[in-house]
Amino acid sequence: MAGADPRALAQLVWQIEAGADEAVGDVPRDRFAAPAPASTTPTPPARRQRATYALAATHDLVDQARAAAAATDSVAALAAAVAAFEGCGLSETAMNTVFADGNPEADLMLIGEAPGAEEDRRGLPFVGKAGHLLDRMLAAIGRDRDSAYITNMLFWRPPGNRPPTTEEVALCRPFVDRHIVLVKPRVVVCIGGTAAKALLARSEGITRLRGKWLEITPPGGVPVAAMAIFHPAYLLRQPSHKRLAWRDLLAIGEKLAESDAGAPTG
Repeated sequence: MAGADPRALAQLVWQIEAGADEAVGDVPRDRFAAPAPASTTPTPPARRQRATYALAATHDLVDQARAAAAATDSVAALAAAVAAFEGCGLSETAMNTVFADGNPEADLMLIGEAPGAEEDRRGLPFVGKAGHLLDRMLAAIGRDRDSAYITNMLFWRPPGNRPPTTEEVALCRPFVDRHIVLVKPRVVVCIGGTAAKALLARSEGITRLRGKWLEITPPGGVPVAAMAIFHPAYLLRQPSHKRLAWRDLLAIGEKLAESDAGAPTG
């Protein structure tokens, strides 16, 4: 690649290492060019009208997702409904639908953000480096994938592992809510900020939300004890915060033990 701009090559290497391994545009964009001056021209009526139509279309798709989710009476039926749902554009770019892993009859349900590259390839949540750390975290409180149930807010990988958009979360949310109702967990663990903010309806960041017992009440369901924890991918980047994660895990283990002690025995 003689003659190539070394800055562009360095940026390309950084993007690939960060997981941005797919093109999302039809034409290249010069990110070194000076940004165009901000326009002070009011938004044209036609553009406002298109935005209104887009918002209405999203609402229609959310209604479709809600109806499809409500029609299911089992986890297997919900998985089929998710796989058949065509309202989320991510399903067109992802390799696989990543629904869940573990035991759907477990009393512990963990909900993360979205599948990554390895999850997309294998069709299972949390199977990459972050997933291996999550397995070790579960083992620390005597749990594994036979005694826990794991899923995500999104069922398809966003290109390049970018953060989910508000629209994408809204489109998948009815299925996630129904998922909680059907599994009937005693404890829900929100893994990372995206899941915590969406499920707990809070605006605080994960640093302030983690470690607190709150509740989730999905439509048609009952209140469920919930706690937010740091995402394992974040802990891989910030290992000094593992001590806080350990504290949260102990609290989750104690809550599950209390639930077991109060459960009917026969």
